[in-house]
Amino acid sequence: MKITKVDVMQVKTPNPSWRPILCRVYTDEGIYGDGEAALAYGIAAPAAFGMIRDLAALIIGMDPLDNEVVWDTLYKNTFWGQNGGPVVFAGISAIDFALWDIRGKFFNVPVYKLLGGKKQDNLRCYASQLQFGWSDHWEEAKDTEEYAANARKAVEEGYDAIKIDFFTFDRKDGRRFDKITETTGILKQYYVGLVEERVAAVREAVGPDVDIIMENHSVPDANGAVQLARAVEKYNIFYFEEPNTPSPKTAKFIADHINIPISHGERVYSRWQYAQYFENMSVQVIQPDLGNCGGITEGKKICDMAHVYDISVQAHVCAGPLSTAAALQLECVIPNFIIHEHHRNALLPHNRELCIYDYQPVNGTYKVPELPGLGNEFSEKALTCCDKITVE
Repeated sequence: MKITKVDVMQVKTPNPSWRPILCRVYTDEGIYGDGEAALAYGIAAPAAFGMIRDLAALIIGMDPLDNEVVWDTLYKNTFWGQNGGPVVFAGISAIDFALWDIRGKFFNVPVYKLLGGKKQDNLRCYASQLQFGWSDHWEEAKDTEEYAANARKAVEEGYDAIKIDFFTFDRKDGRRFDKITETTGILKQYYVGLVEERVAAVREAVGPDVDIIMENHSVPDANGAVQLARAVEKYNIFYFEEPNTPSPKTAKFIADHINIPISHGERVYSRWQYAQYFENMSVQVIQPDLGNCGGITEGKKICDMAHVYDISVQAHVCAGPLSTAAALQLECVIPNFIIHEHHRNALLPHNRELCIYDYQPVNGTYKVPELPGLGNEFSEKALTCCDKITVE
Protein backbone atom coordinates (compact mmCIF):
# COMPACT_ATOMS: atom_id res chain seq x y z
CA MET A 1 0.00 0.00 0.00
CA LYS A 2 1.31 3.44 -0.93
CA ILE A 3 0.33 7.04 -0.17
CA THR A 4 -0.88 8.68 -3.38
CA LYS A 5 -1.99 12.17 -2.40
CA VAL A 6 -2.79 14.42 0.55
CA ASP A 7 -5.54 17.05 0.79
CA VAL A 8 -4.72 19.91 3.17
CA MET A 9 -7.63 22.09 4.33
CA GLN A 10 -8.27 25.24 6.33
CA VAL A 11 -11.92 25.20 7.34
CA LYS A 12 -14.01 28.36 7.27
CA THR A 13 -16.13 28.86 10.40
CA PRO A 14 -18.38 31.69 11.68
CA ASN A 15 -15.65 32.48 14.22
CA PRO A 16 -12.66 34.17 12.52
CA SER A 17 -10.39 33.17 15.41
CA TRP A 18 -11.23 29.46 15.03
CA ARG A 19 -9.53 28.07 11.92
CA PRO A 20 -9.30 24.26 11.97
CA ILE A 21 -6.44 22.81 9.90
CA LEU A 22 -7.18 19.35 8.54
CA CYS A 23 -5.73 16.81 6.16
CA ARG A 24 -6.85 13.63 4.40
CA VAL A 25 -4.25 11.10 3.27
CA TYR A 26 -5.18 8.80 0.36
CA THR A 27 -3.73 5.44 -0.62
CA ASP A 28 -3.63 3.29 -3.75
CA GLU A 29 -5.90 0.74 -2.05
CA GLY A 30 -8.76 3.17 -1.62
CA ILE A 31 -8.29 3.60 2.13
CA TYR A 32 -7.94 7.16 3.39
CA GLY A 33 -7.19 8.62 6.80
CA ASP A 34 -8.01 11.94 8.42
CA GLY A 35 -5.74 14.14 10.50
CA GLU A 36 -5.85 17.45 12.37
CA ALA A 37 -3.27 20.00 13.46
CA ALA A 38 -4.40 21.27 16.85
CA LEU A 39 -3.61 24.93 16.19
CA ALA A 40 -7.11 26.12 15.34
CA TYR A 41 -6.83 29.07 17.72
CA GLY A 42 -4.12 31.66 18.28
CA ILE A 43 -2.20 32.90 15.24
CA ALA A 44 -0.51 29.75 13.92
CA ALA A 45 -3.24 28.11 11.84
CA PRO A 46 -2.01 29.33 8.42
CA ALA A 47 1.51 28.24 9.33
CA ALA A 48 0.23 24.75 10.18
CA PHE A 49 -1.55 24.65 6.83
CA GLY A 50 1.72 25.41 5.06
CA MET A 51 3.65 22.96 7.20
CA ILE A 52 1.34 20.03 6.37
CA ARG A 53 1.58 20.96 2.69
CA ASP A 54 5.37 20.82 2.81
CA LEU A 55 5.50 17.63 4.87
CA ALA A 56 2.97 15.92 2.61
CA ALA A 57 5.39 16.11 -0.31
CA LEU A 58 7.83 13.93 1.64
CA ILE A 59 5.43 11.03 2.20
CA ILE A 60 4.02 10.50 -1.31
CA GLY A 61 4.86 6.93 -2.28
CA MET A 62 5.57 5.76 1.28
CA ASP A 63 3.74 2.89 2.97
CA PRO A 64 1.21 4.40 5.42
CA LEU A 65 1.51 1.35 7.69
CA ASP A 66 5.14 2.27 8.34
CA ASN A 67 4.19 5.04 10.73
CA GLU A 68 7.51 4.95 12.61
CA VAL A 69 9.45 5.24 9.35
CA VAL A 70 7.27 8.14 8.23
CA TRP A 71 7.58 9.86 11.63
CA ASP A 72 11.37 9.65 11.63
CA THR A 73 11.44 10.94 8.06
CA LEU A 74 9.40 14.00 9.01
CA TYR A 75 11.49 14.58 12.12
CA LYS A 76 15.00 13.96 10.85
CA ASN A 77 14.83 14.94 7.18
CA THR A 78 13.22 18.36 7.56
CA PHE A 79 15.97 20.20 9.46
CA TRP A 80 13.48 22.17 11.59
CA GLY A 81 11.85 18.99 12.84
CA GLN A 82 14.57 18.28 15.37
CA ASN A 83 13.74 20.17 18.56
CA GLY A 84 10.90 21.79 16.63
CA GLY A 85 8.04 23.80 18.03
CA PRO A 86 4.25 23.78 17.68
CA VAL A 87 4.02 24.37 13.92
CA VAL A 88 6.43 21.60 12.93
CA PHE A 89 4.97 19.13 15.40
CA ALA A 90 1.38 20.05 14.57
CA GLY A 91 2.13 19.22 10.95
CA ILE A 92 3.70 15.91 11.91
CA SER A 93 0.76 15.22 14.23
CA ALA A 94 -1.86 15.76 11.54
CA ILE A 95 -0.17 13.32 9.18
CA ASP A 96 0.41 10.84 12.01
CA PHE A 97 -3.30 10.91 12.93
CA ALA A 98 -4.18 10.08 9.35
CA LEU A 99 -1.72 7.19 9.21
CA TRP A 100 -3.16 5.64 12.37
CA ASP A 101 -6.64 6.11 10.93
CA ILE A 102 -5.53 4.24 7.78
CA ARG A 103 -3.85 1.53 9.86
CA GLY A 104 -7.00 0.92 11.89
CA LYS A 105 -9.16 0.78 8.79
CA PHE A 106 -6.69 -1.57 7.08
CA PHE A 107 -6.82 -4.03 9.99
CA ASN A 108 -10.51 -3.25 10.63
CA VAL A 109 -10.01 -2.40 14.31
CA PRO A 110 -10.09 0.75 16.44
CA VAL A 111 -6.70 2.37 16.97
CA TYR A 112 -6.68 1.39 20.64
CA LYS A 113 -6.42 -2.27 19.60
CA LEU A 114 -3.21 -1.47 17.74
CA LEU A 115 -1.87 0.38 20.79
CA GLY A 116 -2.23 -2.68 23.01
CA GLY A 117 -5.89 -2.71 24.03
CA LYS A 118 -8.01 -0.50 26.23
CA LYS A 119 -7.70 -0.73 29.99
CA GLN A 120 -10.98 1.07 30.60
CA ASP A 121 -13.99 2.06 28.56
CA ASN A 122 -15.56 4.71 30.78
CA LEU A 123 -13.20 7.67 30.77
CA ARG A 124 -13.80 10.32 33.40
CA CYS A 125 -13.78 13.83 31.94
CA TYR A 126 -14.08 17.37 33.19
CA ALA A 127 -15.90 20.44 31.92
CA SER A 128 -13.15 22.78 30.74
CA GLN A 129 -12.80 26.58 30.54
CA LEU A 130 -15.97 27.59 32.37
CA GLN A 131 -14.86 31.23 32.46
CA PHE A 132 -16.35 31.22 28.95
CA GLY A 133 -19.65 29.68 30.00
CA TRP A 134 -20.96 26.16 29.51
CA SER A 135 -23.37 26.23 26.57
CA ASP A 136 -23.54 26.19 22.78
CA HIS A 137 -22.49 29.83 22.54
CA TRP A 138 -19.61 31.91 23.87
CA GLU A 139 -20.07 33.72 27.19
CA GLU A 140 -17.69 35.60 29.48
CA ALA A 141 -17.82 35.21 33.25
CA LYS A 142 -16.96 38.47 34.99
CA ASP A 143 -18.98 38.63 38.19
CA THR A 144 -18.06 36.10 40.83
CA GLU A 145 -21.56 34.65 40.78
CA GLU A 146 -21.21 33.91 37.06
CA TYR A 147 -18.23 31.67 37.81
CA ALA A 148 -20.26 29.86 40.44
CA ALA A 149 -23.31 29.56 38.16
CA ASN A 150 -21.27 28.06 35.31
CA ALA A 151 -19.74 25.55 37.70
CA ARG A 152 -23.13 24.54 39.07
CA LYS A 153 -24.47 24.06 35.56
CA ALA A 154 -21.69 21.64 34.63
CA VAL A 155 -22.07 19.69 37.85
CA GLU A 156 -25.83 19.43 37.29
CA GLU A 157 -25.02 17.76 33.94
CA GLY A 158 -23.10 15.04 35.76
CA TYR A 159 -19.51 16.28 35.78
CA ASP A 160 -17.59 15.71 38.99
CA ALA A 161 -14.60 17.77 37.83
CA ILE A 162 -14.34 21.23 36.27
CA LYS A 163 -11.61 23.59 35.08
CA ILE A 164 -11.63 27.39 35.21
CA ASP A 165 -9.17 30.19 34.56
CA PHE A 166 -10.05 32.55 37.39
CA PHE A 167 -7.64 35.25 36.21
CA THR A 168 -9.15 36.28 32.86
CA PHE A 169 -11.53 39.20 33.37
CA ASP A 170 -11.55 42.13 35.79
CA ARG A 171 -14.53 42.50 38.10
CA LYS A 172 -14.62 46.28 37.67
CA ASP A 173 -15.35 46.61 33.98
CA GLY A 174 -15.20 43.06 32.61
CA ARG A 175 -12.13 43.77 30.49
CA ARG A 176 -9.44 41.14 29.98
CA PHE A 177 -6.37 41.62 32.10
CA ASP A 178 -3.27 42.80 30.26
CA LYS A 179 -0.93 39.80 30.14
CA ILE A 180 2.13 41.99 29.87
CA THR A 181 1.59 44.73 32.43
CA GLU A 182 -0.82 43.27 35.00
CA THR A 183 -0.28 39.54 35.39
CA THR A 184 3.48 39.10 35.49
CA GLY A 185 5.87 39.65 38.37
CA ILE A 186 4.84 39.73 42.01
CA LEU A 187 1.10 40.36 41.90
CA LYS A 188 -0.80 43.13 43.61
CA GLN A 189 -3.01 41.87 46.42
CA TYR A 190 -6.05 43.01 44.42
CA TYR A 191 -5.44 40.32 41.82
CA VAL A 192 -4.69 37.60 44.34
CA GLY A 193 -7.81 38.50 46.30
CA LEU A 194 -9.97 38.51 43.18
CA VAL A 195 -8.82 35.03 42.18
CA GLU A 196 -9.34 33.66 45.69
CA GLU A 197 -12.82 35.20 45.86
CA ARG A 198 -13.82 33.37 42.68
CA VAL A 199 -12.27 30.06 43.71
CA ALA A 200 -14.03 30.24 47.07
CA ALA A 201 -17.38 30.91 45.39
CA VAL A 202 -16.96 27.99 42.99
CA ARG A 203 -15.95 25.63 45.79
CA GLU A 204 -19.02 26.63 47.78
CA ALA A 205 -21.22 26.20 44.69
CA VAL A 206 -20.04 22.68 43.79
CA GLY A 207 -19.38 21.28 47.25
CA PRO A 208 -16.41 19.31 48.58
CA ASP A 209 -16.58 16.29 46.27
CA VAL A 210 -16.12 18.00 42.90
CA ASP A 211 -12.54 18.36 41.69
CA ILE A 212 -11.49 21.87 40.63
CA ILE A 213 -8.62 22.28 38.19
CA MET A 214 -7.20 25.78 38.27
CA GLU A 215 -6.18 26.94 34.80
CA ASN A 216 -3.52 29.65 34.48
CA HIS A 217 -2.76 29.65 30.72
CA SER A 218 0.87 30.56 31.49
CA VAL A 219 -0.33 34.07 32.36
CA PRO A 220 1.55 34.53 35.68
CA ASP A 221 5.26 34.08 36.13
CA ALA A 222 6.79 31.83 38.78
CA ASN A 223 6.44 34.38 41.59
CA GLY A 224 2.82 35.21 40.83
CA ALA A 225 1.99 31.52 40.44
CA VAL A 226 3.28 30.82 43.96
CA GLN A 227 1.18 33.69 45.32
CA LEU A 228 -1.97 32.38 43.64
CA ALA A 229 -1.40 28.77 44.62
CA ARG A 230 -0.81 29.59 48.27
CA ALA A 231 -4.00 31.68 48.32
CA VAL A 232 -6.18 28.83 47.01
CA GLU A 233 -4.56 25.74 48.52
CA LYS A 234 -7.23 25.55 51.21
CA TYR A 235 -9.91 25.01 48.56
CA ASN A 236 -8.47 21.60 47.62
CA ILE A 237 -7.39 22.26 44.03
CA PHE A 238 -7.03 19.04 41.98
CA TYR A 239 -4.10 20.42 40.02
CA PHE A 240 -2.59 23.77 39.03
CA GLU A 241 -2.34 24.02 35.25
CA GLU A 242 0.27 25.95 33.25
CA PRO A 243 1.27 28.23 36.14
CA ASN A 244 3.86 30.06 34.04
CA THR A 245 5.76 29.98 30.76
CA PRO A 246 6.76 26.30 30.39
CA SER A 247 10.26 25.73 31.76
CA PRO A 248 11.49 22.76 33.79
CA LYS A 249 13.51 25.04 36.07
CA THR A 250 10.74 27.48 36.95
CA ALA A 251 8.24 24.62 37.18
CA LYS A 252 10.54 23.06 39.77
CA PHE A 253 10.70 26.36 41.68
CA ILE A 254 6.91 26.54 41.80
CA ALA A 255 6.53 22.88 42.77
CA ASP A 256 8.96 23.37 45.67
CA HIS A 257 6.97 26.30 47.05
CA ILE A 258 3.35 25.13 46.84
CA ASN A 259 1.25 22.17 47.92
CA ILE A 260 -0.82 21.62 44.77
CA PRO A 261 0.13 19.23 41.93
CA ILE A 262 1.36 21.07 38.82
CA SER A 263 0.45 20.27 35.22
CA HIS A 264 2.10 21.39 32.01
CA GLY A 265 2.04 20.16 28.45
CA GLU A 266 0.01 21.91 25.79
CA ARG A 267 3.06 24.03 24.94
CA VAL A 268 5.63 21.25 25.35
CA TYR A 269 6.50 19.25 22.23
CA SER A 270 8.07 15.81 21.77
CA ARG A 271 9.62 13.38 24.24
CA TRP A 272 12.87 15.35 24.23
CA GLN A 273 11.20 18.43 25.68
CA TYR A 274 9.11 16.44 28.17
CA ALA A 275 12.14 14.53 29.47
CA GLN A 276 13.44 17.52 31.43
CA TYR A 277 10.20 17.78 33.43
CA PHE A 278 10.30 14.08 34.20
CA GLU A 279 13.90 14.14 35.34
CA ASN A 280 13.45 16.93 37.87
CA MET A 281 9.94 15.80 38.92
CA SER A 282 8.61 19.34 38.54
CA VAL A 283 5.19 18.28 37.23
CA GLN A 284 2.73 15.69 38.46
CA VAL A 285 0.36 15.74 35.47
CA ILE A 286 1.33 16.12 31.82
CA GLN A 287 -1.04 17.39 29.15
CA PRO A 288 0.34 16.54 25.73
CA ASP A 289 -1.86 17.65 22.87
CA LEU A 290 -1.73 14.80 20.38
CA GLY A 291 -2.47 17.31 17.64
CA ASN A 292 0.72 19.27 18.22
CA CYS A 293 3.16 17.09 20.21
CA GLY A 294 3.92 14.65 17.39
CA GLY A 295 0.71 12.67 17.04
CA ILE A 296 -0.28 9.31 18.46
CA THR A 297 3.11 7.79 17.63
CA GLU A 298 4.97 10.35 19.73
CA GLY A 299 2.21 10.82 22.28
CA LYS A 300 2.28 7.16 23.30
CA LYS A 301 6.03 7.37 23.90
CA ILE A 302 5.64 10.51 26.00
CA CYS A 303 2.95 8.86 28.12
CA ASP A 304 5.04 5.72 28.62
CA MET A 305 7.99 7.85 29.71
CA ALA A 306 5.77 9.68 32.19
CA HIS A 307 4.58 6.38 33.65
CA VAL A 308 8.15 5.52 34.66
CA TYR A 309 8.11 8.62 36.88
CA ASP A 310 4.59 8.05 38.30
CA ILE A 311 3.32 11.09 36.39
CA SER A 312 -0.33 11.14 35.31
CA VAL A 313 -1.63 12.00 31.85
CA GLN A 314 -4.53 14.17 30.74
CA ALA A 315 -4.41 14.88 27.04
CA HIS A 316 -4.91 18.51 26.13
CA VAL A 317 -7.91 18.65 23.78
CA CYS A 318 -8.86 22.02 22.33
CA ALA A 319 -9.44 21.41 18.64
CA GLY A 320 -12.01 19.60 16.52
CA PRO A 321 -13.86 16.34 17.19
CA LEU A 322 -11.23 14.32 15.34
CA SER A 323 -8.69 15.32 17.98
CA THR A 324 -11.15 14.19 20.65
CA ALA A 325 -11.44 10.77 19.03
CA ALA A 326 -7.66 10.46 18.80
CA ALA A 327 -7.21 11.39 22.46
CA LEU A 328 -9.79 8.83 23.58
CA GLN A 329 -8.06 6.09 21.59
CA LEU A 330 -4.80 6.71 23.43
CA GLU A 331 -6.12 7.60 26.87
CA CYS A 332 -7.99 4.34 27.24
CA VAL A 333 -4.78 2.39 26.66
CA ILE A 334 -2.31 4.01 29.05
CA PRO A 335 -2.18 3.02 32.74
CA ASN A 336 -1.40 6.56 33.91
CA PHE A 337 -4.53 8.21 32.46
CA ILE A 338 -6.17 10.50 35.00
CA ILE A 339 -8.97 12.42 33.28
CA HIS A 340 -10.10 13.65 29.83
CA GLU A 341 -10.56 17.30 28.93
CA HIS A 342 -13.99 18.12 27.51
CA HIS A 343 -13.45 21.65 26.27
CA ARG A 344 -16.32 24.08 26.05
CA ASN A 345 -15.41 24.54 22.35
CA ALA A 346 -16.65 20.98 21.85
CA LEU A 347 -20.15 22.37 22.54
CA LEU A 348 -20.09 24.93 19.73
CA PRO A 349 -22.18 23.97 16.66
CA HIS A 350 -19.56 24.98 14.09
CA ASN A 351 -17.07 22.68 15.81
CA ARG A 352 -19.40 19.75 16.36
CA GLU A 353 -20.24 19.76 12.64
CA LEU A 354 -16.67 19.09 11.52
CA CYS A 355 -17.03 15.29 11.75
CA ILE A 356 -19.74 12.82 10.87
CA TYR A 357 -20.06 11.66 14.50
CA ASP A 358 -20.59 14.01 17.41
CA TYR A 359 -19.20 12.13 20.39
CA GLN A 360 -20.18 13.77 23.68
CA PRO A 361 -19.80 12.54 27.26
CA VAL A 362 -22.75 11.37 29.34
CA ASN A 363 -22.76 12.25 33.04
CA GLY A 364 -19.15 13.32 32.82
CA THR A 365 -17.98 10.05 31.25
CA TYR A 366 -16.77 9.29 27.73
CA LYS A 367 -17.07 6.03 25.85
CA VAL A 368 -14.25 5.10 23.48
CA PRO A 369 -15.16 5.02 19.75
CA GLU A 370 -15.34 1.43 18.47
CA LEU A 371 -15.27 2.04 14.72
CA PRO A 372 -12.14 1.12 12.74
CA GLY A 373 -9.34 3.69 12.80
CA LEU A 374 -9.82 6.81 14.90
CA GLY A 375 -13.55 6.20 14.96
CA ASN A 376 -14.52 9.43 13.25
CA GLU A 377 -13.93 11.28 10.00
CA PHE A 378 -14.56 14.67 8.48
CA SER A 379 -18.06 15.68 7.47
CA GLU A 380 -19.07 16.86 4.04
CA LYS A 381 -19.40 20.35 5.46
CA ALA A 382 -15.77 20.35 6.63
CA LEU A 383 -14.57 19.00 3.30
CA THR A 384 -16.43 21.58 1.23
CA CYS A 385 -16.39 24.72 3.37
CA CYS A 386 -12.64 25.15 3.30
CA ASP A 387 -9.60 26.35 1.41
CA LYS A 388 -7.88 23.24 0.06
CA ILE A 389 -4.74 22.21 -1.75
CA THR A 390 -3.83 18.74 -2.95
CA VAL A 391 -0.28 17.37 -2.82
CA GLU A 392 0.41 14.38 -5.05
